Amino acid sequence: MALWRGSAYAGFLALAVGCVFLLEPELPGSALRSLWSSLCLGPAPAPPGPVSPEGRLAAAWDALIVRPVRRWRRVAVGVNACVDVVLSGVKLLQALGLSPGNGKDHSVLHSRNDLEEAFIHFMGKGAAAERFFSDKETFHDIAQVASEFPGAQHYVGGNAALIGQKFAANSDLKVLLCGPVGPKLHELLDDNVFVPPESLQEVDEFHLILEYQAGEEWGQLKAPHANRFIFSHDLSNGAMNMLEVFVSSLEEFQPDLVVLSGLHMMEGQSKELQRKRLLEVVTSISDIPTGIPVHLELASMTNRELMSSIVHQQVFPAVTSLGLNEQELLFLTQSASGPHSSLSSWNGVPDVGMVSDILFWILKEHGRSKSRASDLTRIHFHTLVYHILATVDGHWANQLAAVAAGARVAGTQACATETIDTSRVSLRAPQEFMTSHSEAGSRIVLNPNKPVVEWHREGISFHFTPVLVCKDPIRTVGLGDAISAEGLFYSEVHPHY
Repeated sequence: MALWRGSAYAGFLALAVGCVFLLEPELPGSALRSLWSSLCLGPAPAPPGPVSPEGRLAAAWDALIVRPVRRWRRVAVGVNACVDVVLSGVKLLQALGLSPGNGKDHSVLHSRNDLEEAFIHFMGKGAAAERFFSDKETFHDIAQVASEFPGAQHYVGGNAALIGQKFAANSDLKVLLCGPVGPKLHELLDDNVFVPPESLQEVDEFHLILEYQAGEEWGQLKAPHANRFIFSHDLSNGAMNMLEVFVSSLEEFQPDLVVLSGLHMMEGQSKELQRKRLLEVVTSISDIPTGIPVHLELASMTNRELMSSIVHQQVFPAVTSLGLNEQELLFLTQSASGPHSSLSSWNGVPDVGMVSDILFWILKEHGRSKSRASDLTRIHFHTLVYHILATVDGHWANQLAAVAAGARVAGTQACATETIDTSRVSLRAPQEFMTSHSEAGSRIVLNPNKPVVEWHREGISFHFTPVLVCKDPIRTVGLGDAISAEGLFYSEVHPHY
């Protein structure tokens, strides 16, 4: 009987401690273990929780991602907007009667053959790209086939519209969108997005998004990663027709954050028009009241002269923040003779140390300093398997939450889930890396329990986090825009800015 009572007593205590685990999950593990040991109940059980690296990383993010103290209330976004027609690239090219040949990049597409060669070139690399299609009639014919193709989907498109749409998901934010908004796009936009009447037009601008999946084959070609190839014959966005409407709308709207995108759309324009428009962009940004941060979202480009002009013609110093991916970062350093500019392309996952060197160079050469009157203090870099947020010290707060939120949304949006589904994502970031190759950097070993790594270099802070990559992505379009919007949403600019 005494033995039975002892067992029952131990069982009762075990049940009680188990209840403490469930009711007070935040109680320090050391306190629970101490309680267990004091009752002489043997080794303490491990607290319940995720065991996979993906699960531990997602849980750690959730603890880190907190809203900033000072939040944005009104966000103005411009100036590129369109309707994205999303479909299988291979199936569309087959429907157009094209067969797989040799891949070749074309900075501008002039024909169906150019489209086929450029698509193969980038599908073979698993890399994203965006190109202008010069022939209006041919593009119109292709767009009609694409739009009516079984399974083709219509979405909000254009960096500005996508970023505005992402911000509008937060009901406490007021969002202004300026861009060429036709009837289909207006119908697709969130009700929380306000479009000034001057931005409305009778016809939509269509962009064709040719997607492919990891491992998808076409002839001898096999895609190493899931990605997309974008092309359009977009004259409204190409000439940035809505720039003046955008700037004139700001006075009445009175935003506390401005997001600008669409400069890459000018690649189809003459050099003279590009130069003229860039000067007007700088003038327009300078008209925005001091103290309102301006974020510039870059996108895929092939014109080195245009990229160099964006860097050097006072565009970078005029903006506060940049968002870009690995293709844009490498193209930027090649165009402006920055660090590692001799690299022709990334070999697989972009090297963290090299990326860090280029980000450091951008902020050191073109960012704010005691000797330079520049507004640039923040860069949000994103690639498939990791993100880095680089900021000049003293200007931004809540960077841990911002970079983690950007990475988290990459996993949820690609998989089309509300929260991270650990069974559908994988941790592919480098397990260890150097923080620099230009100087003696630190060696970092990845720890899923502490997923945001921080390092500093001459007054610039770097926050790194892995991405939980969706194994079977539902949609890759607009991921970069969602990442930048989410990172900005959780960022806090210091009041003295």
